[in-house]
Amino acid sequence: MPKAPIKGIIEIEFPNEEIAKVVYESVLLEHESVPYRRSRIKFEREGNKIKIKFIAKDNSALRGTLNSYLRWIKIAMDVSDL
Repeated sequence: MPKAPIKGIIEIEFPNEEIAKVVYESVLLEHESVPYRRSRIKFEREGNKIKIKFIAKDNSALRGTLNSYLRWIKIAMDVSDL
């Protein structure tokens, strides 16, 4: 019996819309250039929030994909603090 895909949404709220925009635009290039075979990601910004909607075939795909996005977001936030 095949396993059901793992689906979910991660929503990150920023102090203001400008910070969310800078972080979103910083990560967007990575989002558009990385091909994932075992997961699909919808990456979007709404005001001061960034949403990561995901569907992954298994736990390993989910972990790898989300770790990448969260790491890119953290780096963008660290750089914007400078």
